[in-house]
Amino acid sequence: MSDNRVYSYSAVLMGSPILLKLFSHDEALASRVFRLIKQYEDLLTVNRARSQVMDINHAAGQHPVVVSRAVFELIRCAKAASLFQDSAFNLAIGPLVKRWKIGFQGDSVPPADEIAALLEITHPEDVILDEARSSVFLTRAGMEIDLGAIAKGYIADRVRDYLHKEGTERGLINLGGNVQTLGSPEGGWSVGLKKPFTGEALIGAMTVENRSVVTSGTYERYFEQNGRRYHHILDPRTGYPLDNELDSVTIISKDSIDGDIWTTLMYGMGVEKGCAVLRSRPDIEAIFVTKTKEVAISSMRHFRFTLLDNTYRVTDSTA
Repeated sequence: MSDNRVYSYSAVLMGSPILLKLFSHDEALASRVFRLIKQYEDLLTVNRARSQVMDINHAAGQHPVVVSRAVFELIRCAKAASLFQDSAFNLAIGPLVKRWKIGFQGDSVPPADEIAALLEITHPEDVILDEARSSVFLTRAGMEIDLGAIAKGYIADRVRDYLHKEGTERGLINLGGNVQTLGSPEGGWSVGLKKPFTGEALIGAMTVENRSVVTSGTYERYFEQNGRRYHHILDPRTGYPLDNELDSVTIISKDSIDGDIWTTLMYGMGVEKGCAVLRSRPDIEAIFVTKTKEVAISSMRHFRFTLLDNTYRVTDSTA
């Protein structure tokens, strides 16, 4: 019989600290979870020479590449999100991410003509999927898929499913910003909402159970030049960092992969349009933090929010 103590296990994978919380002392299970994460990282990464995704990229403009079913399904999901009208999500944005290098020693703005040229090879329509063969073809040389905006969510969901299969009823996995929960301790899981550009200070906390919490913020990776801040969330329509009223977007959803997709979609839409779109999606909820210290919440069906920093104000966006 397990007790009510929470046991924490940690590792560094995918370039991020990974935290696993369980209600039993089970080093063997934790090791299997971290091994599972590593296996998916090996399939999906674009930060090393070889992976199934890099095999696709290396063959751009030449031939299709047959991939595992898991990789194919994830790419199909990412392409669908990329084809939403005016979507800020784009699985083919790899060449621009690579050129800006924000967060990876990138500290200067690329020339406008370079950005314009790279935009020409970032069209998601040019990612051709063959369902029968489980193959992916990038039709133009120089194209690159980058699943960085969706991989952590996908892996967090696979860890949740694995823990369920192993009979674990309560737990939490934090993949460097993607939090996925199973069940809850008494009172629910508390997940902090970070105050932008302040390190670990919190604006507030969300209380959830059986829900994923994913936050994307301009403060995560950025550089400053000539008094202007350039962050890592690129607008696939312009090739430059998205510039609107937002400092961060948090998505509360059942699946973490939805959190990954919808943080990006909401970033592109902004508060007013984003909340309007979410009225038809009761399964997806958002918390927007603006540059003017406003916390706009689309709805609170599946979580509670507690404000901890009174320099911010909470606004009701459900009307």
